[in-house]
Amino acid sequence: MSSPASEGAGQTPRERLLTALDGGEPDRIPRALSFYRVEIEAIAPRGVRHDELVDVGFVRFPVSPEERDLERRALPYAGDTRIGHPAQAQHYARWSYFPESRDRRNPLARARSLEDLERFPFPDLGAPYVASGLAFQVEELHGRGLAAGGSLPHLGGELFEAAWRLRGFESFLIDLVERPDWAHFLLDRLAALARRNAETLARAGIDVLALDDDVGMPGRMMISPRTWREFFEPRLAGIVGAARAIRPELRVLYHSDGHIEPILDDLVEVGVNAINPVQPEHMDAVRIRRRFGRRLALWGTIGRQTTFSFATPEEIREEVRERVAALGRAALVLCPAYDIDEPDVPWANVAAFLEAATTYG
Repeated sequence: MSSPASEGAGQTPRERLLTALDGGEPDRIPRALSFYRVEIEAIAPRGVRHDELVDVGFVRFPVSPEERDLERRALPYAGDTRIGHPAQAQHYARWSYFPESRDRRNPLARARSLEDLERFPFPDLGAPYVASGLAFQVEELHGRGLAAGGSLPHLGGELFEAAWRLRGFESFLIDLVERPDWAHFLLDRLAALARRNAETLARAGIDVLALDDDVGMPGRMMISPRTWREFFEPRLAGIVGAARAIRPELRVLYHSDGHIEPILDDLVEVGVNAINPVQPEHMDAVRIRRRFGRRLALWGTIGRQTTFSFATPEEIREEVRERVAALGRAALVLCPAYDIDEPDVPWANVAAFLEAATTYG
């Protein structure tokens, strides 16, 4: 897979990002602020433009007025990890998933048979009519020189997260061991939805498909690598393959918080170009770089959980400098390893990160 531009000076932001994802060394290290769409207007001073800050933008699946109302109602719960980002909450109602409600939290928690799962009305998250709107967003980003990324509308994650949110975390873990036919059925339905939406994004012309499924935690994975390989790897390969059948040059970014080093070889085999967020307290970026070289790009690596809220701008600049010195300038996208659109993150710290990424990258 080749970049649209060779390594060297004078690259556009899009060329810069794709060069890095292909393992090359761009004219400078590309910058991002997340692995999905960030509302720049919410964190930047008035008048600061998105394309002045980062090298990639993310398209968004159109949402209905009802979903926008749900996002508004979710804002007071923005700090509640059960609720998730307000943009994610837009899609919850389609799944009958209400994490703020004890009684309605997991719509399939009371399932007593496989037939109960089969009767669940899985939503169609990506109707065909949205393709033209997505293509317009891609064209607009490309017109500004930015790479276009896209993530799938989902219930917190494409496979593992969506399944446990539907069944309840404990119940789904039990399914994986004692009721594998239930787990396979549920994951097949989720994978089919994900494939259709990945195909829609590919037809719209995105450059980067961002897949999101938190299977890691501090120090280890939430499930064993063997279980991941049995239940999740083939379906992830199917999602990637479906998108690349339409757009072969598509790059794939895989996001999981926590520790996922045991499955990195598998992700590369599936066709993943980059991993995110490579949280410094959970993943050793230098060890990963030594192990994979330029075959696996690193997207993130900057900041522990409280860095952007409580560190000084100078501390953030120094961390960026150290990360570039340790990892090199190839196959790297500098990005905060944690969300930065929280109310306690001062703009001065975000600006320090962006400035340092340009200075040292």
